[in-house]
This record gives sequence, structure tokens and C-alpha cells, in this order.
Amino acid sequence: MLKQQLNFKLSQKLSPQQIQLMKLIQLPTQAFEQRIKEELEENPALEDGKEDLDAEFDDEFSNDEYDNDDNDTIDADINVDDYLSDDETPNYRLQANNYSADDEEKNVPYASGTSFAQHLKTQLSTFRLTDLEQEISDFLVGSVDESGYIRRTLQDIVDDLAFTQNVYTDEESVEKVLKKVQELDPAGVGARSLQECLLIQLKRKQATKEVSLATDLLDKSFDHFSKKHYNKLLAKHDITEDELRDAIDVIEHLNPKPGGAFSGNLRMVEHVIPDFAIKIIDGELELTLNGRNAPEMHISNDYSNMLKGYKESKEKTKSQKDAVMFIKQKLDSAKWFIDAIKQRQQTLMVTMSSIMNYQKEFFLSGDERNLRPMILKDIADEIGMDVSTVSRVANSKYVDTPYGTKLIKEFFSESMTNDQGEEVSTREIKKILEISIDEEDKRKPLTDDKLAKLLLEKGYPIARRTVAKYREQLDIPVARMRKEI
Repeated sequence: MLKQQLNFKLSQKLSPQQIQLMKLIQLPTQAFEQRIKEELEENPALEDGKEDLDAEFDDEFSNDEYDNDDNDTIDADINVDDYLSDDETPNYRLQANNYSADDEEKNVPYASGTSFAQHLKTQLSTFRLTDLEQEISDFLVGSVDESGYIRRTLQDIVDDLAFTQNVYTDEESVEKVLKKVQELDPAGVGARSLQECLLIQLKRKQATKEVSLATDLLDKSFDHFSKKHYNKLLAKHDITEDELRDAIDVIEHLNPKPGGAFSGNLRMVEHVIPDFAIKIIDGELELTLNGRNAPEMHISNDYSNMLKGYKESKEKTKSQKDAVMFIKQKLDSAKWFIDAIKQRQQTLMVTMSSIMNYQKEFFLSGDERNLRPMILKDIADEIGMDVSTVSRVANSKYVDTPYGTKLIKEFFSESMTNDQGEEVSTREIKKILEISIDEEDKRKPLTDDKLAKLLLEKGYPIARRTVAKYREQLDIPVARMRKEI
């Protein structure tokens, strides 16, 4: 049985302009420049650089001087005067005044050179290899990762050679070629494990008592050495603490990542471009926006001239209407994009200004212990924006401070109450924890329990489990791994 009924409901939907703005806000400076470049390529009605104000239209194209024919159905759909009027300066022509076009260098230099794999293949050309060995060596070099390791078993390599290169061999032949690869520079390249990497480097050193002992430790007691069981090493190898200390010193000077030692190794490097800059001038903080985030954009005069020609035309055909509709769409898109850029600038400045004022004590001193507890909602409430907007600004933007370039989200932290009932930032506790570990006796490093008691004495009552969590977030190993002999 068919029924007909009415339903009423409320829903929120973002307009295309709002979606565009949200996407622009979350982009860091470098990605934002790329987005502008893409928009300039896609929309011919949009141009960058300063607008030539002399090319503006005269008043003869105002609404009053244009006689609209009643039989003209095309003009009923398109009001050309909306795109030709210059009675007032539109918002999208206004520029922010806190930057200069010369503030930032817009050309980022890129280095070029020989790749790590090519560097290794060049060295292999000095060896006398058979055709089979040459194919195996090329495959092995291609399997070396950016750290200089081959993290695959010989059996996997044999199988891949057969399936992908149509090269049939055995593990013994592959290992023979691998030994040649491990003779290449930098020392340790081609190793399958950290133990093998360090042993390869020790073999190239001049034979001394310390080097021999270091080789013996890594070869026979690598597990005890990696876990810093120094008492077991002393007993097993029948050596003194001084001898063990000298051997450890030799090992500590080895390179655990030989691939990183090659200066020509082209790897993806993240170029951090600060979106903001904070300076201290006469004891006061000054915030500026990177000039790259405030580009000069304007509407193409050529497209406006097209509309001018359409307006002056007495005969308006359907093809002309289609052309004008296309121009209208491109002009609308260009204006929306320019408006979105301006709103992005305002949102970034308002949000960062609020963060700077909230953490004013830190920016003036540079001491992380002066960071106040701050969450996204604190800033969102202060500037009257949604939490998601603040999150988009904080998660991907950097600020250049007198104390280095910082990721904005690093200034946000949860709070906890100390023994005096005051709310303090967890960043402050982490900093005190880090300082306590740096000042500890490395021969008897502090355990998490002792660190918890130490923090309690300083007025921060936190549990041992919380200390362990903060220590891991700071990338600090457990007490046993921090021990030195």
C-alpha cells in the first residue's frame, strides 16, 4: 500500500566555498604555494602578481548607460554589470599589511648528485665479475635500503632472482657475491643485521687490543652487549672494567647506519618553512605572517574585456551566451578562491595571535617549564571558532621563534594538578623529567620508581606508569639501557 507523508529535519551542510576554505587552512606554506599554482593553471580567469589598475573600466560601462533590450533573453540570465562595475574596491583586492613581498625567498634550491645505488654500482665495476655475478650484484645493490642494510634472507633473494629476473642460482652463490658487496664503501654497507654491520667495520680497522676485544664482544656476546649486561661480559670474557670501557668506546664510534654516511645519498628531505615568525622587540612579542601565505592575486583583465565585448555586442547568439556562461563560472571561481585566501590569512593570524598571547611567558623566556596547559578548546573559545579550525592550523603549521622553529601543536598540552593545587602543563613535567635524567649518575641510572619519587619531592605527584609513558614519549630508554661503565 502506497503512502505519502511529509518529514521535516534540520541538517548542516558546508558550501563549496567553506569546504575550499577549510582545505586551504590546513595546508602548510609549501603545499599552499603548490595549490595556488594548480589553481592558476586550471582557471585562466585568475592571475598572480599586482593588478594593473590603469586597465580598469571607465564609468561609461555603468548600469545607467547600458540599454538592456526587453527582447534580450540572454541578459535576463546573466547580469554582466556585476562583473564590470568598479564603484568600490572589492575585498579580494585588499592585501594584509604585515608582510612584504621581499620577506621570503620563494625559490627553494634543490641538490643534485649521484644516488646511493649508483655510487655502489660504480664501485662494483672495479671487480672482475661473471655475467651471473653481475646480475646478482646489481640485484643486491637494488635491495640495499637507505640505511645501508639488506633486510632480506638469502632464500628470499634467490626466489626473487628466479621470478623477477629469470636468474637461477643458489644461496651459496648469492652469499659469495654479497661478500663482495660488503667490501664496498661506506664500511658496513650490505649487512643483514646490526651485528654484522658493526663486525664488518671492525674488520677494516687496524688490529689493536681494543679492536680485538670489541670484535670478540660483538661476535660472541652481542645479546649481552646490546642489553648492557656488563657484569656478565666481565665474567664471560675475564676482563677488567677499564678494558671493557675501552672496547665499548671503539664500538660507540662505529656507524650503525652506513647508508646515512654517503653525502650523495638523495633522500626525501622535509623542508620546513615557517608559516609565522615571532620576534621580541623592546620586551614585547611581534607576530608576522610569512609573505608566501599572502600572495597577490587578481582577476584577469582579458576575461573582463570579453564581457565588455559581449555587452557592446548588438547581436547576441546562443554561442555567445555559452561563452559568457563559461566566463561567469571562471570569474566566480576566481573570486571565491581569492576570498578564501584572504579568509585563510585572517584565520591564521587570529589563531596564532591567540596562541602567542596565551603562551606569552614561554615566548618571552623560551623555557618550556613556562608553558601553560592549553587545549584546542581554549583557543577555539577565545577566538570564537570551531575546534576543528584550530586543529587544522595547529597540526601542520610552524612558527619561527627566537628559540628555533616549532610545530604549533607542540604548544598544546594537557594539565595536571601539583601538590599545591595549581594546574601545570604536562610539557613542564616532561622537561623536569628530562633534566633529572640528564643529571643522574650514569653508573647508577634512576629507575622509573625513583624518578616518580624524585618528581614527588619536587611537587609533582604522578605514578610510576605515567613516568614510564612520559619517558617513552621523550624517546629515553629504560634505566638499564642508560647505564655506563
